[in-house]
Amino acid sequence: MKTKSYLILIILTGLILGSLLILSILAYFYQPTKNISVEHTPSLPTKQNENTVNTETPKLDTAAQSILPGSRLIALYGSPGIPALGVLGEQPIDQSVKRIMDLSSQYQQYSTEKIIPTFEIITTVASAGPTQNGDYSSEIDISTLKPWVEIAKQNNIYVILDLQPGLADFTSQAKLYEELLSQPNVGLALDPEWRLKPGQKHMKSIGSVSADEINATANWLNDLCIRNNLPKKLFLIHQFKLSMIENQEKLSPTQQNLNWLIQMDGLGAQATKLQTWHTILDKVPDNVNVGWKNFIDEDKPMLTPEQTMQLKPKPYYVSYQ
Repeated sequence: MKTKSYLILIILTGLILGSLLILSILAYFYQPTKNISVEHTPSLPTKQNENTVNTETPKLDTAAQSILPGSRLIALYGSPGIPALGVLGEQPIDQSVKRIMDLSSQYQQYSTEKIIPTFEIITTVASAGPTQNGDYSSEIDISTLKPWVEIAKQNNIYVILDLQPGLADFTSQAKLYEELLSQPNVGLALDPEWRLKPGQKHMKSIGSVSADEINATANWLNDLCIRNNLPKKLFLIHQFKLSMIENQEKLSPTQQNLNWLIQMDGLGAQATKLQTWHTILDKVPDNVNVGWKNFIDEDKPMLTPEQTMQLKPKPYYVSYQ
């Protein structure tokens, strides 16, 4: 009986030792296999490579937390399918992609910052007559705009939705496009020229907006970024007359998720445009960048990319209409 017990004990001990030996062998061969797979997996950022200069076009869907001042934007301005409103609407989407890529590439040699190709899309269009809801502004359906936003994202093109609200307020109109503004590559532009007061009509009056309304819209957009964990958005305001922004000294560009920019978008002779440029610059608040617009038909003459980038200060945003 004792002999049987010893035999069983010896057998069990042998099995245990054998199992341990097999596990050790497997562990030894498993480790090199793990190392080989890691070599083919993109490395996560480390303290050593976080500061590496990125020489590629920024990927907007995984953008850094701020567009400015590390980049400059060159844009086609207009509305899909409406050539009269600007160059963006003069051709289909695919040709607009090629056009802005070609145009933005002409600017890179004059900028140490990366040039980001951009679509500025008139999203609500000022109307000379009363619209169905009486606000003198035609709101373009999201289904028309979505293909432009999606194709822009695929091609690393930034998109700015431009509002011409008529009698509506900017915040209310912006909220209509929350679905699109929730995308990481979509910013917002306010065009006070087309913000009417009761009794005013487009083309007979140059509109204006209060600093309070601009601040309220900025605060709403900032909250949208926070709720959706979005990178900083460009928040653009068009201006060619000081009267277009009432109480401009009350502007509050303090939102941590927005890059504010005021674009001088006057047209005509260059001497007149430069005078307007300096007038607008004199009132731009601290922490707000500046932009310029080139009008292909109306400017006499239109500046070349080299001449545009010789402006002082050099514009962070240039659009073409």
